[in-house]
Amino acid sequence: MTRIRTLLAATAVLATLTTAARAAETIELKQMDWPQAGPFGTFDRASLQRGFQVYREVCSACHSLQYVAFRHLEGIGLLEEQVKALSAEFEVTDGPDESGDMFQRPGKPSDYLPQPFENKQQAQAANNGAYPPDLSLIVKSRKGHENYVYSLMIGYGTPPAGTTLRAGMNYNAYFTGHQIAMPPPLTEGGVEYADGTAASVDQMAYDVTNFLAWAAEPTLESRKATGVKVVLFLLVFAGLAYAVKRKVWADVH
Repeated sequence: MTRIRTLLAATAVLATLTTAARAAETIELKQMDWPQAGPFGTFDRASLQRGFQVYREVCSACHSLQYVAFRHLEGIGLLEEQVKALSAEFEVTDGPDESGDMFQRPGKPSDYLPQPFENKQQAQAANNGAYPPDLSLIVKSRKGHENYVYSLMIGYGTPPAGTTLRAGMNYNAYFTGHQIAMPPPLTEGGVEYADGTAASVDQMAYDVTNFLAWAAEPTLESRKATGVKVVLFLLVFAGLAYAVKRKVWADVH
């Protein structure tokens, strides 16, 4: 019995020390003001378009957006003609034709953004065994949402003294364990923004995070608008119901 109690006490101490160690390693995420936050927040279309440029020129080499079609990009402010021209820049596998063969054709707005790899095995082989996740829902699927993705993008740096990185890993202050297989994706001036905005690492991280937040929930603005209408309707209905109640029971004492 005494031995069991000793083991339980040792286990409790070990758990406490482990929790404390993890807490010591935790770094608070960068807290940014996101335009789409709050009940009345809306997306910044200029930032969304810059973010899409960052995704296309940097992130799309490894990461897919399997739930986003070219036609959806009208939601970030692109015109129908721009979407048609953009989709036509890509070759898409289609078919089979009358002979039963697959063929290549120019993309159409109804096509989904092409994936960088044909399958998971090919993706891992090209990235030293690491599998680049699809980014369609990355903002919604990570604790901290936009703040996490933004912090991760700017979190690369020199590891603290005494930290040993495993082969092929990079130090990131905000990634679990602080070691990540993905090398720093953003560099100063890594893209040339079409609107002339200076492409600093912070700016690119902010813009691509905004774009990925939109990709994760492109209907966010309409959902909020519907919610506001419902609340207003309920307030008016409650007022009418109270007025009717006063009228019906006015003569009852």
